[in-house]
Amino acid sequence: MEIVAPEGLRVAVEAALRAAGVESGHIAVELVDEQRIRELNRDHRGVDAPTDVLAFPVDGAGPTPGPRELGDVAICPEHCADVTEAAVHGVLHLCGYDHETDQGEMLSTQEEIMKGLLRPPGMPGREAEDMPADEEVR
Repeated sequence: MEIVAPEGLRVAVEAALRAAGVESGHIAVELVDEQRIRELNRDHRGVDAPTDVLAFPVDGAGPTPGPRELGDVAICPEHCADVTEAAVHGVLHLCGYDHETDQGEMLSTQEEIMKGLLRPPGMPGREAEDMPADEEVR
């Protein structure tokens, strides 16, 4: 698996790929500013407003002639409560999950992944001290 992502998000990206059963391919995750996420949202979704995360799949679910090109995830930290969770969310979308149509499967999977992760240093989101005392830290 080839992963291009900020170092602090690689573990989350790998965890989401494992949970989705994806073992090979290429994925890129990028942190962008508010202006760039707004441009992407406007150009690709017709929504002229910033958002937290966008996913741009390349290869569909069918067979590919070479390594699978999963696609790109753009994350705007200024619009995220948790950058790590945004990365997991975007990666799951690239793996074929869709929380708008799957009766809760994607968000349930996302929640399970997040239970095993802490946010990377310097990124907005969960800190070790934010974790409930009975929640296992891996």
